[in-house]
Amino acid sequence: MKLKKLNAAVSLLTVLAMLVHVGYAAFAYLTFFYDPLLKKLTAAPFMILVCAHAVMGMTAVFLQTDGTRADLYPKLNRGTVIQRVTAALIFPMLILHMNTFRILSGAAEAGRTGLFWLVLLVQPLFYAVVLSHAAVSFSKALITLGLLSDRGLQKRIDRAVYIIFAAVFCIAAYAVLRGQLTMFLPQGGPV
Repeated sequence: MKLKKLNAAVSLLTVLAMLVHVGYAAFAYLTFFYDPLLKKLTAAPFMILVCAHAVMGMTAVFLQTDGTRADLYPKLNRGTVIQRVTAALIFPMLILHMNTFRILSGAAEAGRTGLFWLVLLVQPLFYAVVLSHAAVSFSKALITLGLLSDRGLQKRIDRAVYIIFAAVFCIAAYAVLRGQLTMFLPQGGPV
């Protein structure tokens, strides 16, 4: 149980670091103000926390009995299924996310329209996966830490988190896609 509590605490810190990183990225793309140091200062803590959270989460799921069999109560475990599927999707998509700028730049220069649009469209999908994982996990972390026990309050917290993260998704997707299209799409039309 100590591992699960530690992982829950790290997950909440990860959510905070994610919001800082996404906030800086949105700001940078909306204002076209890019500071490599600020990018590293917002990305590095986030990456360290994500890695720690992933290792602890996989350890808890695979080596400990966490009591969650998704097939027993499908409606009640929908969040657990979403949590696990999105967790599995994050790392492969993260590799693309970390290389998106380079790939888009190269695709635009080489006139590789299909690759350009594919990579551009995967961006909001990555944001949706990460934010969905964080949203379904938020109240679960509070429960694991013993900070939340009321089901009614949990539902209200979940609803508020879903709304906030949906707004974060819209802002981030708009800012990043607009910024990348402005940078890489020639004024005369598609790549």
